[in-house]
Amino acid sequence: MDTQKPDHPGMNRRGLLKCMAWAGTGLVWTVSGGVPRGIALGEAFAASAADGFAFVQISDSHIGFNKEANPDTNATLQAAIDRIGKLPKPPAMVLHTGDVTHLSKPEEFDTAAQILKSVKQDIHYVPGEHDVIGDDGKQFFERFAPKLKTGGWYSFDQGGVHFVGLNNVLSFKMGMLAALGDEQLAWLTRDLARVSHSTPIVVLAHIPLWTIWEPWGWGTADSDQAMALLRPFGSVTVLNGHIHQVMQKVEG
Repeated sequence: MDTQKPDHPGMNRRGLLKCMAWAGTGLVWTVSGGVPRGIALGEAFAASAADGFAFVQISDSHIGFNKEANPDTNATLQAAIDRIGKLPKPPAMVLHTGDVTHLSKPEEFDTAAQILKSVKQDIHYVPGEHDVIGDDGKQFFERFAPKLKTGGWYSFDQGGVHFVGLNNVLSFKMGMLAALGDEQLAWLTRDLARVSHSTPIVVLAHIPLWTIWEPWGWGTADSDQAMALLRPFGSVTVLNGHIHQVMQKVEG
């Protein structure tokens, strides 16, 4: 997919987000031959059981939002969870790529946590900019990543895949590109140094690591440094949220 402005003439960012369909969906990823492949959650529900290691990605649940685009985000998230529970083959885990809540209010975190309790698998999170409003993510990390000892980034291995969760929302400002920062990039350098280049890598970050449209802040300013660290690996998949639509970029 190219990186042209993702709108129609005369449409602004608010108009685009208003027109987007908010549905209780996600992506089921299956890893075969070291390469993750994604299929919409609804399609996977109707398909036969997937072979190999599988996990589900959900994103941008925005619990607390109740305007025209989606007046019932609780039901949207519950619909996605219901579909996960009915998959022909249970996934190994669920990944949430940010904006669990809409305004980082305690009651929104309470509601999200209550709904997500019904997920039988482990859930791994990265924060969205809506999750860190007012407190730099203190509530988010206490509730959804209490064991983290870093600035919101981490890694783990499962199913022969090395997963890396990044935090690129703390510096977020509307109309400006986000950033990972020197400390996180130094950590990523150390983390990847111990991983074989033949190991599949899956990276999670809320804001895309490739620039889709800079005037709306749809990109990460120092992502080139992160991608340079990832380039030696044979299979790298980067999963994002934030833009409320499916876009894909393939290199190599």
